[in-house]
Amino acid sequence: MRLSALTVAVSVFALAAACGGNGETASSQANGGTPVESNPPNAANQQPAFEGQTRAPGVQTTVRMTSETVAEGLENPWGLVPLPGGGFLITEKPGRLRLVSAEGEIGEAIAGVPQVVSDRQAGLMDVQLSPDFAGDRLVYLSFSEPRQGGNGTALARGRLSDDGTRLENVQTIFRAMPTYDNFMHYGSRIVFDREGRVYLTLGERSSVETRDQAQDLGSHFGKIVRVNADGSVPADNPFVNQDGALPEIWSWGHRNVQGAALHPETGELWAVEHGARGGDEINIARAGENYGWPIAAYGIEYRGGAIGEGATTAPGTVQPIYYWDPSIATGGAAFYRGEMFPDWNGNLLVTALAGQHLARLVLDGDRVAGEERLLTGLGERIRDVAVGDDGAVYVVTDEQNGRLVRLRRAD
Repeated sequence: MRLSALTVAVSVFALAAACGGNGETASSQANGGTPVESNPPNAANQQPAFEGQTRAPGVQTTVRMTSETVAEGLENPWGLVPLPGGGFLITEKPGRLRLVSAEGEIGEAIAGVPQVVSDRQAGLMDVQLSPDFAGDRLVYLSFSEPRQGGNGTALARGRLSDDGTRLENVQTIFRAMPTYDNFMHYGSRIVFDREGRVYLTLGERSSVETRDQAQDLGSHFGKIVRVNADGSVPADNPFVNQDGALPEIWSWGHRNVQGAALHPETGELWAVEHGARGGDEINIARAGENYGWPIAAYGIEYRGGAIGEGATTAPGTVQPIYYWDPSIATGGAAFYRGEMFPDWNGNLLVTALAGQHLARLVLDGDRVAGEERLLTGLGERIRDVAVGDDGAVYVVTDEQNGRLVRLRRAD
């Protein structure tokens, strides 16, 4: 179902108010400006490790923008990927995969999707296309898999039928271990690198009993793993043949990475990690590196008080290149490449759930030089983001009546 013209017009007006219309160029404002975050940090005694690690200067897009609802009636959409030639594949957390046309028509649930556990944060999560989709039509899905004694994050692939109604020859090619019985922190973002290998992000399952496994190379909890397209282990993974280490592990010490994207110039994986009360992080996930959770973290526990010993640094761990305190509750991420907003090229777009906005981050190498908050007028949790072939930006909102929304340059 699509929204009425009146509802679309209201969202356009709200976006214009939020973005403030015309302004200076992002590049000229990136060197100054008041940070967009005005609330006090939860961990007021913590200090960033270097200048610009948090609260980057505010920037403002120069051109007029408008948002419009492409489709509505999606139930808690989680993953979004554009299809070649138009349209989208969108996951719904209860366990459905939908094909949505460029005009916003929502198709029937695609058959053949693996069975999922759907409760709290568990469900059908990310969707990604094979780099050779035009030839092999392979679709990759991450999901919370039901198992004896609990559940766990899994990665499956199957061929999308020529008519787009079903997945064929579905195979589960990776299972995160150990199995655990709760419904939290699955991570679950899928990214292909330039060589066709697959990164899958994995949460540490949230519990006090499991979070320390983020520091245990014998567990997949709190890791980013890298596998070949068929689920086998690349020979150059950093912990191959290391006693006590799982060979799929790429990086470790993560809390709950729900956003990840490949840098368009360097080819490196940028990971966006959902923190507690403060401590949302952006990391460049490099082979074998330890990103600190839970022995080094920004922010505080949800219940209040320090995370562990309250340290923000620890020997052998890597600092995030950027963090938010208070948390915006990060979701998906994408690098912008397109002609519609040429000043945005190379910017990182990050969705915010509790923050209910889309963050645009201006980068200077591997540092964040400016931040803008877009789509604040939607008033909804924004789960994932993708850039279309036309250069427009598309997001899905994590609501019972979830929407696919397009952000484009105003005519």
